[in-house]
Amino acid sequence: MDFPLNPVLDAHDTRILAELQADARLTMAELGRRVHLSQPAVTERVKKLEAAGVISGYRATVNLGKLGYGIRAIIRVGRADYDLVVKLVQDTPECVNAYNVTGEDSWILEIAVIDVSHLDAVVTKFCILTETATSIILNPAREH
Repeated sequence: MDFPLNPVLDAHDTRILAELQADARLTMAELGRRVHLSQPAVTERVKKLEAAGVISGYRATVNLGKLGYGIRAIIRVGRADYDLVVKLVQDTPECVNAYNVTGEDSWILEIAVIDVSHLDAVVTKFCILTETATSIILNPAREH
């Protein structure tokens, strides 16, 4: 199996990535000012980063709490049929992130729910498949 080489990033590329991660809505002119490049030069670099797959998309970050989903939790899911877990994750809109992992657990899920009864309903869906362990997120120290 061939693995693509990592593109070589210089200080400008690294700074461009940092600025876009902080605010993906920057104009190319403003991005250029922040990284000390002309607008055409920064536009060309961004296009190259996109073409190389380093920048894979742009998205809005939504504050789930403001939408009424005040409880976020992590569900650790034990060994279960892969396809069943994938289907259940896809059918569960409360799943914000889902990771198939190594170790004791097979899956780590991040969910967002309205209240404790909603949490119970979502966790119960996964308990039917296998063992689970749930932790409520109190304060995120870092999110990206």
